[in-house]
Amino acid sequence: MARNKISIIMYLIISLAAVGLVSQIFTNTKGFLTNILVMLGFGIAMFAVIYFIFLKKKAPSNDMKKYKKAVKQSKAKYKHNTPVKSTHTKKQVLNPSKRKPNKRASHLKVIDGNKSKEKDRASF
Repeated sequence: MARNKISIIMYLIISLAAVGLVSQIFTNTKGFLTNILVMLGFGIAMFAVIYFIFLKKKAPSNDMKKYKKAVKQSKAKYKHNTPVKSTHTKKQVLNPSKRKPNKRASHLKVIDGNKSKEKDRASF
């Protein structure tokens, strides 16, 4: 029931605003247009202030430039080639024993430490 009262009040307020708007247009057209232009100007000014102070992109920092450069290099290094569909792909599927070797070298390296050979824990 409270919802019906709120909707009736809202319709009443909207209808009074429409009546006031129509009467303002017919009785004081120049004042109405002046008020509309002032409100639009004020709104545009507020938007410009908020945009240039808060929303404008700031100049990227030096760290961000380095990060974007590293991302670009990483994508170039590890890009995935999309396979091209052709009639030769059927031959590759039928003969899986011939695989292309990995052209990219591993980034891992084995380092020989100074541990003595007597402490072989795998032989316990």
